Amino acid sequence: MQLFFEHLKKDHLLSGIDARIKLIVAIVLLMLVLSYKGFAFPMVVAILGFGLCLCMKIPFQVFALRFSEPLFIALVLVALKCFFSGSDVMFSLNLLGLDIVGHKDGLIDGLMIACRIVGAVSIAAVLGFSTPFTRLMAGLSWLRVPKGFIEVLMFAYRYIFVLLEDALVIYNAQKNRLGYSSIRRGLTSFGTLAGSLTLKAFETSQNTTIAMVQRGYDGNIPMLKHAPFRSSEVACSIIFVIIMGAIWKI
Repeated sequence: MQLFFEHLKKDHLLSGIDARIKLIVAIVLLMLVLSYKGFAFPMVVAILGFGLCLCMKIPFQVFALRFSEPLFIALVLVALKCFFSGSDVMFSLNLLGLDIVGHKDGLIDGLMIACRIVGAVSIAAVLGFSTPFTRLMAGLSWLRVPKGFIEVLMFAYRYIFVLLEDALVIYNAQKNRLGYSSIRRGLTSFGTLAGSLTLKAFETSQNTTIAMVQRGYDGNIPMLKHAPFRSSEVACSIIFVIIMGAIWKI
């Protein structure tokens, strides 16, 4: 459960900044990272994001968990680009009768994509670690994201922890009864666990819908109200975007 906790309770540089400003800056940086043709700017953004996460004192276990899947995808893309794309042969191997050819231009293209992935994920990580979920949803509503989408996100975020607790209870019960003592029994136990959680999710969604309708819910969420912008935050964000734009231009 500790891996799903919000690490937002400590005061740091980004905790008091308006979520709308952070969202706008993050979107601009994402556009710059994805449109950059090279390695320098995405790596600068990644190093900056890693430094901000260190300043926020994010536990290494949580940080590694957030980056493990994107890094795996990046490595797979680099391998695919290197061995299946390009024309400039870098090396050639014969392994068990299979000719494995690595291409230099494919490797470079794959590394460029990997750098963009790492840079974009670092932006998302900083935004997620520095912004409470409710404020992030309020910022998305200000950006005119469809209300139904925000509503689904908020209910999913609320009940994912309920389902996680149910999954841990079922898993511990199965483990105590040697449900994972072998591969075959483990697969059977995992199938039972997945089916139970699916049924639990449907039951919870129906009960939640009935309860909200009976309480007069009409789709308006009070927590999505907005406070006025602060001029100092707006000025600092504009200066930061201009600096990053200058680095992107170089």
